[in-house]
Amino acid sequence: MTNVPRIQLNDGNTIPQLGFGVFRVDPAETDRIVADALDVGYRHLDTARIYANEQGVGRAIAASGIPREELFVTTKLWNDDQGTQSAFDAFDASLDRLGLDYVDLYLIHWPVAERGLYVPSWKALEQIRESGRARSIGVSNFLVHHLETLLAETDVVPAVDQIELHPYLQQPAVADFAARHGIAIEAWGPLGQGKYPLFELPEVAGSAAAHGVSPAQVVIRWHLQRGHIVFPKASSRAHIEQNFDVFGFELSDAEMDAITALERDGRVGSHPDEVN
Repeated sequence: MTNVPRIQLNDGNTIPQLGFGVFRVDPAETDRIVADALDVGYRHLDTARIYANEQGVGRAIAASGIPREELFVTTKLWNDDQGTQSAFDAFDASLDRLGLDYVDLYLIHWPVAERGLYVPSWKALEQIRESGRARSIGVSNFLVHHLETLLAETDVVPAVDQIELHPYLQQPAVADFAARHGIAIEAWGPLGQGKYPLFELPEVAGSAAAHGVSPAQVVIRWHLQRGHIVFPKASSRAHIEQNFDVFGFELSDAEMDAITALERDGRVGSHPDEVN
């Protein structure tokens, strides 16, 4: 198994920098797909209540025989479950579906600022962390103004902010704020979700040809060298293996700079201020 680098979090825990995401993975296929990922060598799994596949992730973990302490499991608090007591209840339900005693990371999925509940929800997550049932807590899709509010009104700085991040959308303001406050950046949609011709761009395709790897491997490598925590999704065993095989080459400074220069504020998912 490849020795995946681990990122130090601000709470003293560490997280494997490369993981496996199950966003939009069919619940009926989750057991097989996650079992393949674990067999390939992934030890970091990212799911969420709204994905409707926590049970499949849990079954695959149980069937794998891999010691729990070798795994890093993330799930998330959905928008409708925000609030103090509802956050506790939602967390308990996620643990039950996963069949686990604890998760390694629990995130608020979106700020849904119009509801005004992400601060009390975060305070609930602080208590969940204190109980030991979530080793680390963080947020997802939080912009700078959401993070500023959270830091001003609560006691625990998020360990991570999981944001849409790929070559066309690098969110430098969020990344800079996070770096100043010791918040690790996780990239969702790291390959642009196929919504623009990322793999055909000369900056990506040229590097792939030069290193004898796929364009997807180049983009994953770019994320890793930028310090992002990344968890590409794949359904086929071949792509799961390929996305994991990214430690046998390194992009040059020029190659990195060329891909970074692709930034164009090209969001392909929902804007956090518009999800309510």
